[in-house]
Amino acid sequence: MTEPAVDSFLLLSFGGPQGPDEVMPFLRNVTAGRGVPDDRLAAVAEHYQHFGGISPITAQNQALLAALGAEFGRRGIDLPLYFGNRNWHPFLTDTARQMAAEGRRHALVLATSATGSYSGCRQYREDLARAADELAGAGSDAPRFTKLRHYFDHPGFIAANAAAVRRALAELPADLRDEARLVFTAHSVPVSMNDTAGPDGGLYLVQHHETARLVAESVRGAQARFDLVWQSRSGPPQVPWLEPDINDHLRALAAEGVPAVVVAPTGFVSDHLEVLWDLDNEARETAAKLGLGFVRASTAGTDPAFVAGLVDLVEEQLAGRPPVYLSTLGLCGQDCPAGCCPAPARRG
Repeated sequence: MTEPAVDSFLLLSFGGPQGPDEVMPFLRNVTAGRGVPDDRLAAVAEHYQHFGGISPITAQNQALLAALGAEFGRRGIDLPLYFGNRNWHPFLTDTARQMAAEGRRHALVLATSATGSYSGCRQYREDLARAADELAGAGSDAPRFTKLRHYFDHPGFIAANAAAVRRALAELPADLRDEARLVFTAHSVPVSMNDTAGPDGGLYLVQHHETARLVAESVRGAQARFDLVWQSRSGPPQVPWLEPDINDHLRALAAEGVPAVVVAPTGFVSDHLEVLWDLDNEARETAAKLGLGFVRASTAGTDPAFVAGLVDLVEEQLAGRPPVYLSTLGLCGQDCPAGCCPAPARRG
C-alpha cells in the first residue's frame, strides 16, 4: 500500500496549565499511574501559582509554531500546522481528531525535545500511537504520523544556544567574563532511564554532553571548560537520579573560587516554568547567597537559526535534504527500533 503524501505538520509538546484552577488537574495528568499523593503535588503547584497558575510553555509553543509557519512560507512549504500536547489542552487526541476531520492523512511531527530518552522520544511515540488507537476505536482514521529526528547537535540549535551564551557573558562585569564558568543544565531523569536510553544505554547524558560541548566550543574554542549539571528532579529520594544538581554544583564552584557562572539551559527549547523557577529563582538565590556572579542564558525559543534548523528537518523528509549534524554520534530519533528507550521501572 502506498504511503500517503505528507499533508500536514504537528508540533507535539508537554503542555501546561493556563490558569490557577488548572494546576492540580494538570499535575495529576503528568503523574498519572505513579501514586503521587496530592500533598506532594501541592508543593509543585506553588511554583505554578507563583506565576498566576499559568505555564508559559503554551504561549511559547504557539510563538514557535508561528515562526515555523513564517519559515515554511519563505521556503514555499505548503503544510497546515497543528499543535497538540501530552498532558494538557490542546490534547494530542483532540488535535488528531481535528486533523482527521479536516482530511489530513500524513503529518510530520516535531516534538519539543532535542534529545533521545523515554520521556523525550519513546513516550511521544506512544502518545501518537494511543491517539491513533482512540480515533480508530471511535471509527475514525488518524493521520499517519512521522516523527522528525532529534536535533541536539543540529547547527541551528547549537548556533541559537551559542548566541544566547554570548549575550549572557556580555551581561557580566568585564572583569568576571574570562573566568566565568559555563554551566549547562538539562532536566534530571532517573538513572535507570538514562541507562536504558538508546541501543547501548546512556544516550540521554551523552547527547546533552554533546550539546554542551558544541555550544561551549562555539563560544570559547576547542579547549573551553564547561560543566553539565541537572535540575528539576522529582520523585522519591530513594530512587537515584542524574547528579549533580545545579544548586549543589554552584556551591562546589564557589568553594573552588570560581567568581561567576553563565547558566545555559540547553536541555530545554523554551523558557518554560522549570527554567524560570528552578534557575531564575532557586539557582539565582543560591548564587546570591554564595556571592557568585550569575547570569542565565536564554533557551533557543524562536531564535531564527533554531527555527531554520527545524525546518531543515522538515525538508529532510519532504525533499530528501541531506541530514546535517555536528557531533559524531549519528542520527537519532528516526526509525527507532521497537525496544529503544523503554520506560524506566517505577520504584518507591
